[in-house]
Amino acid sequence: MPSDLSQQITRREAIIQILGESEITRQDDLVRALSSRGLEATQSSISRDLKELGVAKVGERYVAPQNVRVPGNPQFDLLSGFVRDVAPAGPNLTIVRTATGAAQSVAVALDDAGWSEIAGTISGDDTIFVATATQRQQQTLLARLDNIFPGARKP
Repeated sequence: MPSDLSQQITRREAIIQILGESEITRQDDLVRALSSRGLEATQSSISRDLKELGVAKVGERYVAPQNVRVPGNPQFDLLSGFVRDVAPAGPNLTIVRTATGAAQSVAVALDDAGWSEIAGTISGDDTIFVATATQRQQQTLLARLDNIFPGARKP
């Protein structure tokens, strides 16, 4: 069963997709659009999501900020087999271990994803250090990485 954080990330990614595909003028419309995708949400959780995503109401329509990207980065699909381990290393540092020679490519894909929780990455040959500002942001990052790289084991 997915965690609450995983569900939140999935719901927020769906919100960004819906806002990019449809003209949403009311939070109730967004609740219905999510429900049609099999994602249940309350109006209060939607309100929190919109605030944390930085969504604004422009005129009558909700609009996502430009720096929020829709998930499904095709680079991740190509690189998923190269990620070996994902593990926290303190309250705001995550270590991603890859096959030899793949760390830089995975780090570039993480940087290109534009996730607000990532403060920066440093990569070597087979290891990436991913910094987040807070432990909460690290938990968001770990949930995203779990969804993208489900085969990565955590030591």
